[in-house]
Amino acid sequence: MPEDFQTYALGDFALKSGSTIPNAHIAYKTHGDPSKPAIVYPTWYSGLISDNEWLIGEDKTLNPRDYYIIITALFGNSQSSSPSNQPDLIPFPEVLFYDNVRAQHELVTKQLGLKHAKAVLGWSMGAGQTYQWATQYPEFMDVIVPFCGSARTSLHNQVFLEGVKSAVLGGKRVSSGGVCKGEAGVKGQYRTWSDEEREVGLKALGRVYAGWGFSQAFYREGLYEKALGFKDLEDFMVNFWEAWALSKHPENMLVMLHTWQAGDCSNQEPYNDDFDAAMKGIKAKALVLPSKTDLYFPPEDSEIEVQHMRPGVGECKAFPSIWGHWAGGPGQSTQDVKWLDDRLRDFLGKQ
Repeated sequence: MPEDFQTYALGDFALKSGSTIPNAHIAYKTHGDPSKPAIVYPTWYSGLISDNEWLIGEDKTLNPRDYYIIITALFGNSQSSSPSNQPDLIPFPEVLFYDNVRAQHELVTKQLGLKHAKAVLGWSMGAGQTYQWATQYPEFMDVIVPFCGSARTSLHNQVFLEGVKSAVLGGKRVSSGGVCKGEAGVKGQYRTWSDEEREVGLKALGRVYAGWGFSQAFYREGLYEKALGFKDLEDFMVNFWEAWALSKHPENMLVMLHTWQAGDCSNQEPYNDDFDAAMKGIKAKALVLPSKTDLYFPPEDSEIEVQHMRPGVGECKAFPSIWGHWAGGPGQSTQDVKWLDDRLRDFLGKQ
């Protein structure tokens, strides 16, 4: 069965680090008529383009009859340039949100012919890209809606990601080289994964992630059984978390993890690591939607981001949910989908 997306060739794509992805490409999919107001909707950590489509439909605010919706895929997600589809590029270069958004901007302006977008929005790493868009190309969109994500990856979030990284690297008996670094001790001796190492590392990644994706209350209330239909905790660990992780490529997960761990939209001109200046550089109206029980993007961080924006630019509303990070996606909590869709309808309708 052919994959349901398109690709745009970027050529030899220079990265902010000074490295290059040779013969790079970005994957994307559009919904709706190009004459309608455009919405850019980037993917999240590990997410495929199809994993964004739960928020799109004729019964949703993101209605293809009303908007031209462009889903863009992260480098490393297996559809855009990734270790899994460019296996000769070993190790894969470090990619930032800056690089992803520059590629997305080239796609939507050169390939799709857009000069302006109504909105940029996204969940999790999609929210990080949303903030990157708003600071890198502040005139390009009218509004942004980052949900369950951040403009700069917090120290606590970086520590959480060190656990995830160390779990997957442990599968091939190597350790992390440090925060925002790859594996330790790579000096021309980089090697790929055996099947056994891949399985061990990815299962470990899934089990580490299990303690972070959902809240304490989600587990306490047994929603893995009541809402998701698993028979017990171990069934959930094996057939939700391990199954998710085993469907991925370890190198892809590490590429995207670096992008996330190094996330900081102030790390670019003209802000020069001044976070306050970056937030004040946002011109689009911002609706920031954290989850009140998100363990790695807590509402306090979102409130601080909005406080740094210029007066009247941003507002912050928290999902009233016990689904933790999963309140914002990928569509398994029906109450949270409705809450998010209602907020989007109200906000986009006012702008």
